[in-house]
Amino acid sequence: MQTRLHRRTMRGELFPPARGTSPGSVLEELSAVLFESLPRSDQRRRGVEYVQGLLGVEGRKSIRNISSLFGGEAAEQSLHHFISGSTWDWSPVRRALARHLEEILPTRAYLLRPMVIPKAGDNSVGVDRRFDPGRGQMMNAQQAVGVWAVSEEHSTPVNWRLHLPEAWLEDATRRRQASIPESAAPETMDQCCVEAYLGIVRDWGLPARPAVMDARQADVPAVVSRLQAGGAPMLLRVSANLRLTATDPGLPRTATEAEMTAHRLMLVARPLRQPVIQRGPDGGGVHAGLTAAVRVRLPLRGARRPSPRGDLVLLGVGENGGRWPGELWLTDLADLHPAQLLRLTRVTRRVERDFAGIAERVGIKDFSGRSFSGWHRHATLASAAHAVAVLSGTAEQPAEATRIPA
Repeated sequence: MQTRLHRRTMRGELFPPARGTSPGSVLEELSAVLFESLPRSDQRRRGVEYVQGLLGVEGRKSIRNISSLFGGEAAEQSLHHFISGSTWDWSPVRRALARHLEEILPTRAYLLRPMVIPKAGDNSVGVDRRFDPGRGQMMNAQQAVGVWAVSEEHSTPVNWRLHLPEAWLEDATRRRQASIPESAAPETMDQCCVEAYLGIVRDWGLPARPAVMDARQADVPAVVSRLQAGGAPMLLRVSANLRLTATDPGLPRTATEAEMTAHRLMLVARPLRQPVIQRGPDGGGVHAGLTAAVRVRLPLRGARRPSPRGDLVLLGVGENGGRWPGELWLTDLADLHPAQLLRLTRVTRRVERDFAGIAERVGIKDFSGRSFSGWHRHATLASAAHAVAVLSGTAEQPAEATRIPA
């Protein structure tokens, strides 16, 4: 849909709002798109108020703190019911957000990013002993996967999948108390990541942009097989000890006769390195780097386990004068030049910047309720708040909470 803030070019393309447009103006127009699926006007009003609170309240984005902007105890009860006790479906809201962003900020890739949410107790849905890479320790935490739509300059989460341990899924009392749907089944974190991505392509009708994922701790053949089965192009960061078979005619014959680790293979491919120009984080500064790309295959698996199909490309990345390789990536985007692949790997930096600078500020980790549906509704509206901050160019500062007419 065309709005006052989004103007079409002569070719019919949509421009995003001008930088500096007020968050209130962006939210007013965005809410008409996001909340179209909500059947009642009071639900749409509560949705807008919740997003306003996420953008405007200082400190923790709890329902109590958000409601303090809109009338105290009565507002708190209404917002609590809207998030944790209502029946509205969050999936159409996420789909509307993803489609809207695809129109005005065309997606280059989707980054599949795990998120660990520390918790003090054991009652929040999905809490388990988990390892937090950011803190380097085990802790009580929830873990979810965010699917981030990454454009040329911005990134916004558009889908979430909460990982549920078997201990929760096998406990009938816990399932009932947290309102976990019957369809929820045990899955690994790898499966959780892939399903979060495939859902937006399979169920929302969005283009299958490359899925970018840190798969250094993953079962890479299984991830590749699942993404291939879903028709998804992929770019996976892989570990140095991943075993591969080289098929590249540019390598010595001895390198193609046996399996070897990705690291060893890139050492053999050292003569194939090419210089590339890299931009620093946030587009600042340039420096020279090195890449090498060789065709490979993953080893065949057991008869009961599907094997990845066809040749893949192993991309090595390094710095002039630095260790080689510094990074290893596996992809089926065989037609892209190594410099293009390198640029695509850097969407991870953009998402890390926006996660810390926007998503955490608008409260993506701040839901204090215990239910499955409450967590998903909060995550959905936090994603909407993130989009407002991106589209209004106010990622660095809190927005004032201004009422929008229902």
